[in-house]
Amino acid sequence: MKKIIILTSIISVFSINFAFAQEKKYKIHTIAFYNVENLFDTINDVNKNDEASPIMEIENGRSEIYNKKLKNLSRVISEIGYSETNSLPTVVGLSEVENKAVIQDLINTGNLKNGNYGISHFDSPDARGIDVALIYRKDFFKILNEKSHFLELFNFNSGKPYYSRDQLVVDGLLEGERMFFIVNHWPSRSGGEMRSRPSRNKAAELNVEIIDSINSIHKNPKILTMGDFNDDPKNESIKKILKAKKDRENVRNNDMYNPYEKMHSKGVGTLAYRDNWNLFDQIIFSGTYLDKSFKEFSFYKSLIYNKKYLFNQSGRFKGYPFRSFAGGSYLDGYSDHLPVYILLIKEL
Repeated sequence: MKKIIILTSIISVFSINFAFAQEKKYKIHTIAFYNVENLFDTINDVNKNDEASPIMEIENGRSEIYNKKLKNLSRVISEIGYSETNSLPTVVGLSEVENKAVIQDLINTGNLKNGNYGISHFDSPDARGIDVALIYRKDFFKILNEKSHFLELFNFNSGKPYYSRDQLVVDGLLEGERMFFIVNHWPSRSGGEMRSRPSRNKAAELNVEIIDSINSIHKNPKILTMGDFNDDPKNESIKKILKAKKDRENVRNNDMYNPYEKMHSKGVGTLAYRDNWNLFDQIIFSGTYLDKSFKEFSFYKSLIYNKKYLFNQSGRFKGYPFRSFAGGSYLDGYSDHLPVYILLIKEL
């Protein structure tokens, strides 16, 4: 009993009553992903296309808007998984961040200051000047290796190269257990879903290359790929190329399992467009997370963080995610995407 009391002080411990079994106690961690919608600073960087940021379109009060944006995002991230774990999320993938400095400002804001977060980030060549990143609680997760993988793309018309977000791979230890996290923000649907599809398929192919490379080096590794894929779970990039499976009973150790496909089948989404919901934000992971013995950290539950305050309460876009910017104005919202998260548990 003494051991459980010690663990309770550093990370949440909770109990599950399985049928015909006595109560068991588990350690629990939240793994999340959030597209934070244009987290840009207020500095005009002549070496970047940061004028693409909505905040640069606003003439007055940029600093106040930036600080409010940080405060709003900090609130959301600090609450992801809190009701289940009574703790801040352990690992969070981020997209639409301008640079490492804005991530540092974010983890120094609000309740995130109490999380002792570290940052994994590389500048990518994206035309809009946005990157992906990973923040992690240094008390529980230790980075062994980190690398940014370049995504080579070509313009549909000219055949010239164009630049999107790199894919971030972080290899580390979650309380001593080795895990690989891949953070994605695949090419957008600009120009139409069909016309832009080859770019996302190319991103999926790069994801497969990364996963295959990890599998070739390590025996039954725990691999988790998360992000804003700009595709739904049933689209070609995820279903045919990444080969993410919907039914966990059909998933082997080196297969990829997508718990968000069943959610999408029920009409659930993370962003709305023209009165339709898409589920672009997903967390997909290898079958090695599906061990039901829970002797190591294993998958317990997948969720979307969808509290009422994250939605517009009135107006034309009532029921849509409450975004930060629109029409050249700051709306004091959060993001045009909802966060997704999974819970990993391990029996004590």
